[in-house]
Amino acid sequence: MRARLGTVILFADLAGTVVFAAEGAMAAMTRGLDLFGVMVVAFVVALGGGMIRDVLIGAAPPSAIRDWRYPVLAFLTGLGVFACRRVLHLAPGGHLLAVLDAAGLSLFAVAGAEKALSHGIGPLAAALMGMITGVGGGVMRDVLLARVPLILVSDIYATAALAGASVVVAGRWRALPAAPVACAGAAACFCLRMAALHYGWRLPGGMD
Repeated sequence: MRARLGTVILFADLAGTVVFAAEGAMAAMTRGLDLFGVMVVAFVVALGGGMIRDVLIGAAPPSAIRDWRYPVLAFLTGLGVFACRRVLHLAPGGHLLAVLDAAGLSLFAVAGAEKALSHGIGPLAAALMGMITGVGGGVMRDVLLARVPLILVSDIYATAALAGASVVVAGRWRALPAAPVACAGAAACFCLRMAALHYGWRLPGGMD
C-alpha cells in the first residue's frame, strides 16, 4: 500500500512538473523573455510550489533538490517549448495556457495533499498543503512576469486546488484506494477550474 501510494505521489509530482514547466515557458514567451528567462520561469513554476510544501512539512531537502529528475524535466520541458515556439505561436495560446495551468494545478494539488498525509500531517493542514503546492509556482510566475497573482484576485483558482486536495484527504480518510482517489481529486480540481473560466465564475471581490 505504501509503495503504491509513493508511486501515485511521484507520478503526480513529475507529471505536474512537466505540465507546469510547459505552462511557465509559454507564459514567459508571451511576455517576450529570451531563452534564459524562459528556462528560469519554467523552473520556478514547475518546482516552486513543491519546494514550499516540502519545507513546510519537513521533507528536507526538497524533492526538487534531492531528485535529479525534477530539475531535468523542468529544464528539458522549457527548452522543448522554446524550440517549438514557432509552432506554438500558431496555436490558440490563451486557451492552451488555461488548460495547461488547470492540469498542473490539479496534479500538484493531489501530489501535495498525498505527500503531506504520508508525512503524518493532519487532514486540514494536508488539504492546505495541496493547495499551496498547486498555487505556489503560479504565484512565483506572476511575480516574475509582473502580474497580479491569480489567487489575489476574485478568481476560482486556489479554491479549485483546495477542492481537489480535499477530495484526496476525504478519500484517504475513508481508506479508499490511492490511485482512484488521486484521479477523483485531480478531476474535481480541473473541472472546477475550467468551469469557472468557461462560465465566468468568480469569488466576491473587495468592491462587490
